[in-house]
Amino acid sequence: MYDLIGDIHGHAVALERLLHRLDYREADGVWSHPERRVIFLGDFVDRGPDQVAVVRLVQAMVEAGQAMAVMGNHEFNAVAWATEDPDRPGEPLRRHSARNLSQHRAYLEQVGEGSALHHEHIDWFRTLPLYIDLEGLRVIHACWHRPSLDVLDPYLERSRCIRAEAWPALARSGSEAGDALDVILKGLEVPLPTGYEFLDKDGHARQRIRTRWWELDKITYRDLAMVPEEAIEEIPHEPIPDDVLPGYDGDKPLFVGHYWLTGTPAPLNQYIACLDYSIAAGPSRAGVTGKLCAYRWQGERELTADHMVWVTASR
Repeated sequence: MYDLIGDIHGHAVALERLLHRLDYREADGVWSHPERRVIFLGDFVDRGPDQVAVVRLVQAMVEAGQAMAVMGNHEFNAVAWATEDPDRPGEPLRRHSARNLSQHRAYLEQVGEGSALHHEHIDWFRTLPLYIDLEGLRVIHACWHRPSLDVLDPYLERSRCIRAEAWPALARSGSEAGDALDVILKGLEVPLPTGYEFLDKDGHARQRIRTRWWELDKITYRDLAMVPEEAIEEIPHEPIPDDVLPGYDGDKPLFVGHYWLTGTPAPLNQYIACLDYSIAAGPSRAGVTGKLCAYRWQGERELTADHMVWVTASR
């Protein structure tokens, strides 16, 4: 059976506390359980105080066969930041813009940009699969979207990690493959009706909204929009077209991270659980106490709140 752990973002102390609470114990640098394995949902780096320690712990568990892990958007970005674009010699796949640097600076400072350890991390990030599809459950960082997975399939190894030659294509914003990758690693966005826009948390005008694609019965743009609270009135209450949202048939439980949820952890619905409860927010940010969250899966088809386990951010 599996214990699924959400976005860690460099919070090694919280991760060790959560593993201990789940009855894992550390020996010779590897955490293990006699009967269970962990599946990590990605986003190991950026933001937190102990990013190198988190990668060391997760990688050791994976390489010892005590865990599996999928790639998060932050690992993808880390690889693209450190990889030269073959079509633009001397330029990286991810632009070293001020905005991108602000998101990635803490990791680069902790690992030492260009160091041997940095290169080791990048090489390991490349081996992470984009999703895991087991007999009883599925795991993906942000969104299970069959059309996007079909687009991505030719770019993946059998292990579902990205082929070495495919990185440039997937890093291209606006391409079919790049858009498909964005859906599964960042979530499903849909365009607003003509004439509508809102300001995101950084003050940038947006004409597309990230959606609560897992909702089973809400159908308007405003119902499904994941936007800053102060922008919600700018989103129309018009129905979203029926063919836009992916739906999920619930044939297996699905676990995702990515969405910075708050409050008391609980499944999104009986088939889908998000395990990102804003650990990177720390002990208190704007009244939000971050949590590192896990789901203790026992083989059940329908998910229940009593299998959610978490620790709060340390002060």
